[in-house]
Amino acid sequence: MDTNVETCLNDWSDLTQEYKVLEMLSREYCTKLEEVSELQAKCLQGIEHQRYRMNAISKVLRQLHTSETSQCLDKDINRRIDQLHEMEQVLPKPNGTYLKIILGNVNVSILNKNDKFKYKDEYEKFKLVLSMIGFALSVVNLFTNVRTLELSFMFLLVWYYCTLTIRESILKVNGSRIKGWWRFHHFLSTVVSGVLLVWPNTDCWYTFRGQFMWFNVYISVVQYLQFRYQHGVLYRLKALGERHNMDITIEGFHSWMWRGLSFLLPFLFLGYLFQLFNAYTLYKLTFHPEATWHVPVLCFTFLVLFLGNTITTVMVIPQKLRERVRDSLPGVFSSKISQRKEAANKKNSESKNEKIN
Repeated sequence: MDTNVETCLNDWSDLTQEYKVLEMLSREYCTKLEEVSELQAKCLQGIEHQRYRMNAISKVLRQLHTSETSQCLDKDINRRIDQLHEMEQVLPKPNGTYLKIILGNVNVSILNKNDKFKYKDEYEKFKLVLSMIGFALSVVNLFTNVRTLELSFMFLLVWYYCTLTIRESILKVNGSRIKGWWRFHHFLSTVVSGVLLVWPNTDCWYTFRGQFMWFNVYISVVQYLQFRYQHGVLYRLKALGERHNMDITIEGFHSWMWRGLSFLLPFLFLGYLFQLFNAYTLYKLTFHPEATWHVPVLCFTFLVLFLGNTITTVMVIPQKLRERVRDSLPGVFSSKISQRKEAANKKNSESKNEKIN
């Protein structure tokens, strides 16, 4: 018995020594956290200062006549903007209005690059899994006529698009340069799903029901193709160490992505045309005697989705190609400045040598 007590006392003594080491580590950790917070604040102030000074320089450049020097300086300013954006990716950011409403003031900034990549990868996998579930429910609804399954599918769409809006807002906070339309697209899709959920069980609904289910089957296939394309792009960006690996879909476009995107684009535009066809069918249903307010609302939203998707996709690709060409250009103006500095330093050293001699 005494031996057991002595063993316990020895173990406790060893554990006490280990706790003292742990306590020192905890204090050091808290100190480092305070230092990190101070450095983060200084970096954010420095970034704001850089942007303020660049805006002042840009205003002066706009007032001057275009010249080779001003054009080179403008390119360097654009490059500096991208560099500041890269710095911001490892700094905490305040939540947007939407996240503040949903989550409050909880900080959703992800400071570790690997954790950012994992979150982006989980976002893509989440879309894939839900698309496959939607595909299965759409096929079942095509060959059965069970109201409970229809409502379950509509509720799934509402939940899916609501969740996407939250996840994309978190991506936005963590550096994703997703265009405003793609986020608005999912907000609008949430509205569409909600209207479909409360659409009465009338002849209008059954006229549109089959077409809508086929539309979801096709969209699920396109989502799978997008996942395969985006998954490959995301891992290649990470392997190459690119800074914009939080960008989604065709954001963060690079010239070497043409090969996969050229295969994907026809499927995307065919899906957009399907949205236009939905709007046309719903427009004809507005003249149906049993048509309710749901029909014109859905007609308008599908038309907006078609126009927004088509216009944004057409505009994004040339824009990203121009950015790629711009980023590949050497810093002409910076090289000129460095050459002048080297020449000035060389003259100063020569003059000093002459004085010494």
